[in-house]
Amino acid sequence: MSELKKTPLNNYYQEVGAKLVDFGGWEMPVQFTSIIEEHKAVREDVGIFDVSHMGEVRVTGNEAVDFLNYALTNDVSKLKVNRAQYTTIANEKGGVIDDLLIYKLDENEFFLVPNAGNKDTDYEWLTGIEGFDVEITDESDDYAVIAIQGPNSREMVQKHTDEDISEMKMFNAKQDIDLAGHTVLLSQSGYTGEDGFEIYMKPDSLEPLWKVFKEDGAAECGLGARDTLRLEAGLPLHGQDLSPEITPIEARIGFAVNAKKEKFIGGEVLKDQKENGAPRRLSAFEMTGKGIPRTDYEVYDNDGNKVGYVTSGTKSPSTGKAIGFALVDTDFYEEGKEFIVKVRKREIPAKFVKNFK
Repeated sequence: MSELKKTPLNNYYQEVGAKLVDFGGWEMPVQFTSIIEEHKAVREDVGIFDVSHMGEVRVTGNEAVDFLNYALTNDVSKLKVNRAQYTTIANEKGGVIDDLLIYKLDENEFFLVPNAGNKDTDYEWLTGIEGFDVEITDESDDYAVIAIQGPNSREMVQKHTDEDISEMKMFNAKQDIDLAGHTVLLSQSGYTGEDGFEIYMKPDSLEPLWKVFKEDGAAECGLGARDTLRLEAGLPLHGQDLSPEITPIEARIGFAVNAKKEKFIGGEVLKDQKENGAPRRLSAFEMTGKGIPRTDYEVYDNDGNKVGYVTSGTKSPSTGKAIGFALVDTDFYEEGKEFIVKVRKREIPAKFVKNFK
């Protein structure tokens, strides 16, 4: 078994007694205090996350736009410099190899941020595509990343830079700015459903910047709160709600697929699903009986017919309700409809909801 990768904060985690787990081959904190406390801090104030396990891949060259438009599902040609876009890498069957952000740094220069466990797979997939004049570089070891999230995060970040970030909107980015004496790429983005930023920096800037925000009062947060926050916000997680067997259309992220593009990998299937519908759909639900849904629990209609399975589930710290995503037959879905989730040997009633608020 290979040794787990570590972010530059690993020694610090040992010192403060953070609870560490294996996540995508990385030793990462699942919590510092408690998941509920950290979740609440992000919803009400500000929290910080070490997301240095995410990958960074740079694509440059005269045919970078054409290459990325073929390799990815969204339309890269619509991106302006210092803007980011949510997109996916799909296989020939339309399944999601990964979901990621792509930044346009210059006319022929792009910066991709794949998920931690998929970085090597994504890099191999991209470098295996032939016929384009591009250079693809894995720069993951050159970056560390902090996500600072919550209603007071903007005010906290602004204290440490002369750049005006008051008007930064979702997926806006600023390159090479000074933040508390460190040169960073600042992106208005995140995975919590709150206002916030993701900060890309050199690895040796991670610990000093982390401590700057901690001293400001930001709560240190782990993967546990990140998961409850993203699920409450209705955001899918690759490996659960997204996979090579689940298409972006089925996962209800069709906005990441531009069906007007002429040709792209998986395009034939995805164009058809956009036009004619997909056989399954990812659907938000809440339990109406007592029980917490977990990944792979089976979903049945009230007549005992299996109609799908749970992809993600938890107890919402914000509402106290047990919530989740289920991938179900499209014909079965209807907002407010009741059904059954099998929790071990028990059959627990649940119903579809529009969102988790």
